[in-house]
Amino acid sequence: MIEQDPGGFVRAMMRWHFSAETGSPFWLARAHTLDFDPLVDIHSFDDLSLFPNVVDELRDTAVRDLIPRGFGGGQAVRVYESGGTTGQPKRVVFTADWEQRAVEWLDTRFDALDVPRDADWLSAIPSGPHGVGASVAGLCHARGSVNFTIDLDPRWVKRLLADGRGSEADAYTDHLIEQIGYILRSQDIGVLVATPPLLERLARHADLVDLINHKVRAIIWGGAHLDADTRDLLRTEVFPQARLIGMYGSTMILGAAMERPDLGDEEPCVFDTFSPYTTFRIVDPDTGQVVPYGERGQVVMNHLSKTALLVNNTERDHGVRIAPPAGGFGDSVADVAPVAAFGGATVIEGVY
Repeated sequence: MIEQDPGGFVRAMMRWHFSAETGSPFWLARAHTLDFDPLVDIHSFDDLSLFPNVVDELRDTAVRDLIPRGFGGGQAVRVYESGGTTGQPKRVVFTADWEQRAVEWLDTRFDALDVPRDADWLSAIPSGPHGVGASVAGLCHARGSVNFTIDLDPRWVKRLLADGRGSEADAYTDHLIEQIGYILRSQDIGVLVATPPLLERLARHADLVDLINHKVRAIIWGGAHLDADTRDLLRTEVFPQARLIGMYGSTMILGAAMERPDLGDEEPCVFDTFSPYTTFRIVDPDTGQVVPYGERGQVVMNHLSKTALLVNNTERDHGVRIAPPAGGFGDSVADVAPVAAFGGATVIEGVY
C-alpha cells in the first residue's frame, strides 16, 4: 500500500521515469543534465525538491517527447494547455490511465461533498485545450449526468485586459453570461461549474440568481481567486439554496485539489490534493523552506505518476499551510491568492 510505503512509491516512479525501457525521451535526455542520480538519490517526497522546475520548458517541448515509453508507441494521449496567465501556454499529456484515475478520484470527492448524482451540469469553464473542461466532461459521464457547456476563451479576456481594453473584456463577459442564461432558462440544471468572476457577474442579474437558487443544488467554483469575504457573501446571501464548493487546479499537476468535506461555516476553504500523485508544499518564497502550519507561503506543486513527472514547480499562488488529511502526503492549502507578478509577467486572471 502507498500509505504504508510512500518511499517505495517514489522510488518506483523514479525507476519508471529514468529507465530506458519506460521513461519519456524528455526525462531520459534531461537526466544527463542533473547534478544527482534520480535512481540513487531520490528516496522520499522531500527529495523531490532536488529536481529543477522544468515547467517553462513545456512551452516549446515536442509533446511526443513527454510520453513515457512504458505505455507503448501506440498510446493515445490527450494534449492540454495551461491558461496562459504568465505567458505562452505550456503543454502536458494525459494518458487514458491518468484520466481515468483523476475522474474516479473526483467522483469520490464529489460524493463526499454531497454533490447530487441525479443532476445535469452546466460547465461555464474553458474547454478546448484546457484540461478542466475535459475532466468535468469525464466526471459527468461517470456520474450519468448531461454536461452543458458554453464557448469561453479565457486567453482573449486576458489579452483584452493586458491591452487596456477593459470595456471589450466587459462586453465579452456579458456574452458569457448571456450563454449561461440561455441554458439556465431552458434546461434543468442541478450543478453549476463556474469561475468566481462569472459568479460575481451572475450576481448582478436578479433573474439568473433566482433561477440558480430555484434549480441549482451545488455550485463548483475554481479557476480564479475567491477571497473569503466574497465566498461568504455568495454562499449566504446570493446563492443560499446551493452548496458552494471550491476546486483548486493547475494544468501542471494534471488535475485539481478539492475542498475538504465537512468544514464548518466559519472555517476557511481548505484544498486537499490527490496524493500521492499530486502534492503541495507551502514554502517561504525567500528561503524555499516549508513554513509552519497556519502560516502563509508560496505554493509548490508536484505531480508524480506513470503519466508524468512534474515536480518542484513553484506556482504563482500563495496560501496558508494546512496539515493534510490522515494518510495524505505533503500539505493542504487554504486562502489561496495569486501574486501580482510572476516569472517577469503581470498576473491577469480575467474570467479564469
